[in-house]
Amino acid sequence: MSRPQVVIVGRPNVGKSSLVNRLAGRRVAVVEEHRGVTRDRKSVEVEWRGVTFDLVDTGGWLAQGDTLEAKVSEQAERAISSADHVLLVVDVATGLMEEDRQAARWALRSGRPVSLVVNKVDDAVHESSGWEFLSLGAGDPHFVSALHGRGAGDLLDHLVDSLQEVAEESETDVNDGALRVAIVGRPNVGKSTLFNKLIGEERSVVHDMPGTTRDAVDTVVETDSGPIRFIDTAGMRRRAKTEAGLETYAVLRSLDALDRADIAVLVIDATVGATGQDQRLAERIAAAGCPAIVVLNKWELIATDDRPGVLATVGDKLAFLGDAPVLKTTATSGKGVHRLLPALQESAADYVKRVPTGALNRAIRDLQIKQPAPTGKIRYAVQGAIEPPTFTLFVAGRLPATYLRYVERSLRERFELGSTPLRVRIRVD
Repeated sequence: MSRPQVVIVGRPNVGKSSLVNRLAGRRVAVVEEHRGVTRDRKSVEVEWRGVTFDLVDTGGWLAQGDTLEAKVSEQAERAISSADHVLLVVDVATGLMEEDRQAARWALRSGRPVSLVVNKVDDAVHESSGWEFLSLGAGDPHFVSALHGRGAGDLLDHLVDSLQEVAEESETDVNDGALRVAIVGRPNVGKSTLFNKLIGEERSVVHDMPGTTRDAVDTVVETDSGPIRFIDTAGMRRRAKTEAGLETYAVLRSLDALDRADIAVLVIDATVGATGQDQRLAERIAAAGCPAIVVLNKWELIATDDRPGVLATVGDKLAFLGDAPVLKTTATSGKGVHRLLPALQESAADYVKRVPTGALNRAIRDLQIKQPAPTGKIRYAVQGAIEPPTFTLFVAGRLPATYLRYVERSLRERFELGSTPLRVRIRVD
């Protein structure tokens, strides 16, 4: 069983993300002083008094709004359907509003245990003003100040007491063994649409406005080859085009997700082709040392005669990714998406492949017979590590960089290492 889930809901801009950061004890959710910052569900692990649970931040719930706000509200409704406990957050500074009443009716109709949290209560004066929220029918209020920490410990005590029975039945497995796959790319190339198609549900908000995804959102999917954790990230633009504050934090979280990933999926808008920003993202993936798969999305929109040119831009600008497979997909229709799972599984197998020492040294002997080095000689080699496969060459003299590339290419072909990154280290005798 999974960890107990506590879902935070409420109308926009009542301080839900600030409360997540306070209860988690670290800044894990983007906070900004205007409504609508949180759009996707974001789950973080919280531990208190020996009990561990998942705290789920949601976008502000609205009874009505534009297309994007409706999708955000739908995300909150999906989150609450699997909650073990719900925190209904209101804002004492603005007082009771009709949207609070609607959110309370919706939360209470879910049948889940609901606790009322009155936020921005910095002192006793504000606390006396908070009792008006009793009319919501969600029980006695818990007064907190997410910004200053007032009442946070009492709220955690209350949550742990209510979750104790669930927590005792839960089997917590932080290292679930899932393959971590980060989906990265520029804004509005179809990452979230691809993410939703892969996991089989509308988990990330999809909208045709660049920058819809603000936090890294992850979901574990069970496959025939084992669990895969897909991480949908915010679109990363050039620094000059990145807004200070909000978007900066989103990009930092995307980079952190990339550093934690086992495999990176770089999504490119095929109607535009590989751009300079895609090239910079490829550099970042190469620096992270994880295998990469390139997805050319919106492929059906490209005229047949133009397709070779699009592929040429990929080859020219993404040389950092070596022989990374290039898949053509159209995420909105699902065409080509089925090829991604087998490609991920193949890359994952190559990433952890070990080569027996005897076979490795026979390969070193053969490649030197076929093409001797102009200077120096490889005496023998060992594989010192995996993730990625790392080979140490014990060399007499010095080998040119061009010859080392020949060695790497030969080893990749000999042992069918596909597109996984290889590291070749030299020790000179």
